[in-house]
Amino acid sequence: MLTKDKRIRRNRLELEALRAAGVRAFVMTAGNLRGEEMAALFLVQLPRIVHVADHCPAPFVAAVTGAGVERYDR
Repeated sequence: MLTKDKRIRRNRLELEALRAAGVRAFVMTAGNLRGEEMAALFLVQLPRIVHVADHCPAPFVAAVTGAGVERYDR
């Protein structure tokens, strides 16, 4: 799942719902980006997103930033 709702990490009910559904969630944390900028960030980080999705067991929530991809649900 890809979302730009960075508040999801602080909403206990939403996190529990994602975990119950077995979701691999990637959150673009820079909410002030335009669509083209979000697409560019996604493309830059796509190899790291794929790596995390392949190597981390679901469910999890990870932040996608200009610096990389980091899980924050541990």
